Amino acid sequence: MFAKFEQLVLKGIQNPMQRKLILLGTLLAFILSVLMIAPTKMVLAKMLPGKNNDTFTIYVKLATGSSIEQTQQVTQCISQYVIQEKEATDTEVFLGMGAPLDFAGLIKGSHFKNSENVAEIVVNLTKKHDREEPSYMMVQRMRPVIQSNCEKLYPNTEISFVEPPAGPPTMAAIVAEIYGNDSQGIRELAHKVENVFKSTEGLVDISIMQDQIYESFEVIVNSTKIAKSGVDIKQLNNILYLAFEGMQIAVKNSEQYNDQIPIFLSLSRKSKEFSKKDLLSIKSKLASLKLMNSMGLMIPVTELVEIKTKKSNPMILSKNLHKMTNVMAETDMVSQVYPLMDARNKILDTFQNEYDIKKIGLFNLELTNKADGKIYKLTWDGEMEVTLDTFVELGAAFIAALVLIYLLMVIYYKSYVLSGIILLGSFLSIIGVIVGHWIWDLITPDTFFLTATSLIGFIALIGISSRNSLLLIDFTKSLMHEKGMHKAEAIAYSSATRAKPIFLTAVAIMLASLLLANDAVFGGLGVSLIFGTIAAVIASLIVVPVLLYMTDLETQFHFHERKAVSIEDPL
Repeated sequence: MFAKFEQLVLKGIQNPMQRKLILLGTLLAFILSVLMIAPTKMVLAKMLPGKNNDTFTIYVKLATGSSIEQTQQVTQCISQYVIQEKEATDTEVFLGMGAPLDFAGLIKGSHFKNSENVAEIVVNLTKKHDREEPSYMMVQRMRPVIQSNCEKLYPNTEISFVEPPAGPPTMAAIVAEIYGNDSQGIRELAHKVENVFKSTEGLVDISIMQDQIYESFEVIVNSTKIAKSGVDIKQLNNILYLAFEGMQIAVKNSEQYNDQIPIFLSLSRKSKEFSKKDLLSIKSKLASLKLMNSMGLMIPVTELVEIKTKKSNPMILSKNLHKMTNVMAETDMVSQVYPLMDARNKILDTFQNEYDIKKIGLFNLELTNKADGKIYKLTWDGEMEVTLDTFVELGAAFIAALVLIYLLMVIYYKSYVLSGIILLGSFLSIIGVIVGHWIWDLITPDTFFLTATSLIGFIALIGISSRNSLLLIDFTKSLMHEKGMHKAEAIAYSSATRAKPIFLTAVAIMLASLLLANDAVFGGLGVSLIFGTIAAVIASLIVVPVLLYMTDLETQFHFHERKAVSIEDPL
């Protein structure tokens, strides 16, 4: 077998046409593999794939000012759909508060939730080893059904699905941070960006981190009327608290407890409810509350106060002492990169009528309002920023590894050409990495991404590929120096001889990597090692011999012919 391979290599490197075909085929394979990432998008890049969890959380947010009863109705609607899932073991509903902190809630601010218009529903699933459908596919299937049926109960209701992240926790997959000095301008720009996100394919659970402005009612005490009516202002405060909040009115002693037991008084829920949210209903409710003055006369509360409508004061967010707000979106089983690029292009195309847009850095934008000249900055953050930073850092690590290997080879061989051949042989393993991800994507039910762990596998392959080329070059040098073989015969014989250990090493790596290939997080690492190793073997045994033959090895190895040695019996 290896004798035939030796003859095949010898004919291949000596035939000019075959050498050109091998090099052109390698170049074409490299170009096509790069095109599989962009612009064809046959292989999609992502920080980390979806993680199969045993739980996920549903966040509910109604319009600011909504009652706890309205929030409860929405959570009941959601629970009706969740309990129909046979894989859902139980649900926990937290009304008006966040759920106990988990990995995702820590960064999403779950512990800050404390209002009647918010709720969280924790859904516990059967163990991932006992079910076929992963949690992220379940979320993808349930999201449109629940949102379309439960969000319409009340206007401006937002329902989002949150899973424990596979990697570093982020506020959302894509976060657009909008900075400026004008709060109203920031709010208007945020709504425009939100509309762009809603029209971008692949983005879901879109929300703005800001309070909604709603109509509220202010009760203003008329101190003059109180003074004339003979009513104490403390009476007025007490009856208002008693009516709508409840208050402690007395205590009770008990032999069983050391402390006094407070007696809390409040009106019934039905008594506190307003028929409508308007000024007339509030005046009617307050008119039913009466106070007794010092002369024993009953005075309606409406005679002592004035009720005015006003707009609510929204919370003002800031970061590093700069006013800002966040527009957040999750990705629906797609990479963050491509929806962000689509959304950014839509912003550049549709905002030009109102803003002068200037590009800052790689993706960020500076927008100047043409009407008033106010400047706003749009900065991208979230998992997209983590993805970008990770890929840049891993890319830098890959380049650093190549440079270090090249310098070591230059010191060892004292030849820039041979070091370059080793480096090129290592780099060609990227063809197998990319093609392997495309093949694995075809045989897996969901999208298989080129992830950060894939790049880690690619960096690990550099050492394996370099070792294969080193074995080949060192043995070729030994044959030429010690046995006096000519270049072509030495390259062919060393390729055939070293093929067996190279194959055995490759098979061991591939079999070990199969254990990782189906893992949710480290699958990219396994696939990179499997298919990258295949590409590294092909490059070492086919491409590297051609490059060596085209190199002046006699000069590189300081070769001086001593005798002619047959290829059949070199030893």
